[in-house]
Amino acid sequence: MLTKKQLDLLDFINTRLQQDGVPPSFDEMKVALDLRSKSGIHRLITALEERGFIRRLAHRARAIEIIRLPDSLGNTAEAAPAAPGPANEVSAPAMIAAMELPVMGRIAAGVPIEAINQVSHQVAVPASMLSAQGQHFALEVRGDSMIEAGINDGDIVVIRETAVADNGDVVVALVEGQEATLKRIYRKGSTIALEAANPAYETRRYRQDQVKVQGRLVGLIRTY
Repeated sequence: MLTKKQLDLLDFINTRLQQDGVPPSFDEMKVALDLRSKSGIHRLITALEERGFIRRLAHRARAIEIIRLPDSLGNTAEAAPAAPGPANEVSAPAMIAAMELPVMGRIAAGVPIEAINQVSHQVAVPASMLSAQGQHFALEVRGDSMIEAGINDGDIVVIRETAVADNGDVVVALVEGQEATLKRIYRKGSTIALEAANPAYETRRYRQDQVKVQGRLVGLIRTY
């Protein structure tokens, strides 16, 4: 039989998968279950896995597959049987994998700000948002110059590291080795234009040797 804590954790993981499409982190599980350390969460996860309710996927951060759910999941006052049959089993949601990416600080969607070079925290990103090749990182947007591209102040943008971009791509551009900005890039002859998606901001033009592409936008995360 599942203990109340095991049942509570299974319920929490399932709820977060249904609501956000991303499994909760171990820190979030610890807070939700009011445990003092993550070691208790590890033990609960192992117990759920051994009893066949969940499966952890190797080499993927925060990737948990819910295999089955007991029909008593909604009643946390009672323990659920560990070996369900057809009468006490409900269909489980599909596995949704997530990867934790470093948030490298803030990026200006406005006038350029100082270059970003250190991790501030981690963010969970659906694995489907990431390409198989290349490294990825995330940045917090500051400013409103990209609002007509659907990028708002406070959004988290997911960036694939690359030095190559096509005209019209939204990129992280390092200007003169000191300032980073998020803009659409256009190359014409020996010049590079960094164009905002807000008519209140003018397009800035530079020599090719003044701009270095650091990455291309591949996804966006917004918190309401």
